[in-house]
Amino acid sequence: MRKSFKYRLYPSTPQVEALTGQLRGACNLYNQSLEERISAWKNEQKSLNYYNQANKLKQLRADGLCGVANFSCCQDVLRRLNKTFSAFFLRIKRGQKPGFPRFKPNQRYDTITFPSYGDGCKLVDKLVYIQGVGDIKVKLHRPVDGKIKTVSIKRVAGRWFAIFSVECDPVPLPISTETVGIDVGLTSFATLDDGTAVDNPRFTKEAQRKLRVAQRRLARRKKGSNRRRKAIQFLQSQYSHIQNQRSNFHHNVSRSIVNRYGFIAVEELNIKGLSSGMLAKSVHDAGWGSFLNMLAYKAESAGREFVKVDPRGTSQTCLCGAKVPKKLWDRWHSCTVCGLERARDHVSAQLILRLGLSLRSLTWPDVGASVLREAVCFS
Repeated sequence: MRKSFKYRLYPSTPQVEALTGQLRGACNLYNQSLEERISAWKNEQKSLNYYNQANKLKQLRADGLCGVANFSCCQDVLRRLNKTFSAFFLRIKRGQKPGFPRFKPNQRYDTITFPSYGDGCKLVDKLVYIQGVGDIKVKLHRPVDGKIKTVSIKRVAGRWFAIFSVECDPVPLPISTETVGIDVGLTSFATLDDGTAVDNPRFTKEAQRKLRVAQRRLARRKKGSNRRRKAIQFLQSQYSHIQNQRSNFHHNVSRSIVNRYGFIAVEELNIKGLSSGMLAKSVHDAGWGSFLNMLAYKAESAGREFVKVDPRGTSQTCLCGAKVPKKLWDRWHSCTVCGLERARDHVSAQLILRLGLSLRSLTWPDVGASVLREAVCFS
């Protein structure tokens, strides 16, 4: 399986300038390649692909038209553009809003990737060597476990990070026979089938005052000025802090669940559909997608069973099978058939667990990789 290890870099001032130049060169290559594709279609009705443009890289570098030091990095930029067009055509095929690929400003192009470890980027002791930049100090707060495959250098709110994508073997945890169904929500971040509720921290809401101050500061700055650039970086740092808080919360909750339970059932939510309208801000603040992804890969690494079930009917059905229609604001489950009185999210979590267990094979091994399967809803 693949994992990512993220470490903070501490480049000197000349190294920051060199890294910024590398990002600027990658951004320019991306925009030039996008312009080439657009022009080829407009003028010649010809569609270019990755290989057409990659064959011209050597000549571009020889002419000094590419500011990226490593050749493989240039190839990765072209692959990135190719993926963007592939996603564009896929959206057209599905009948979705296409969203044609756009040019990128230098300020928002923040990542370059070395697709082959050792080719232009290498970790040596407590230094990261980057071609065209040199050796940069890195804070190795934990060892890199596994075989490093790719390295990405990322700029976040004026800070620099190295992200190592490694290939490693799963590390199974001791066998657990406990099962759990999880219902995510907004009143409580998550409710387990035993009634345990995990509070929703609402990090964005708590930081709203600081965000307003940062946004007003930015709005008052003159475009193109150094003070506006600093205001942008300050606002980015506020959002980065919220993101780090949310990520830490998701890691802690997902780790505690995977450590305890051997079978985990969750809903396969359409988060993109839910994150629209009046609840969009709250849904984005909760970050259900990130949390469920963490649960999935941690379960795979630990040898736990991880099942996604169809969410339809889980909030409108009783444990006895009777339909109990509820509005969004109805937070209490009251069944007139069996008389069950319980919190709505608690009943939903129990139904999710029941659906998940319905998928469980009778011959499932004691320790193995996690699974991602769907169950039909109650009808």
